[in-house]
Amino acid sequence: MANKNQTSKSVASKASKTLRSKSASKICKSLAGSALSQTKKK
Repeated sequence: MANKNQTSKSVASKASKTLRSKSASKICKSLAGSALSQTKKK
């Protein structure tokens, strides 16, 4: 059964900022990447 939940635009924006941050930890970037992978495809 596939997960049909999707990340909201506001969370995706924050995740993107986290991935670009030089001070974010590896775990934070991993979680941000996971959130972005669940965004709606255009």
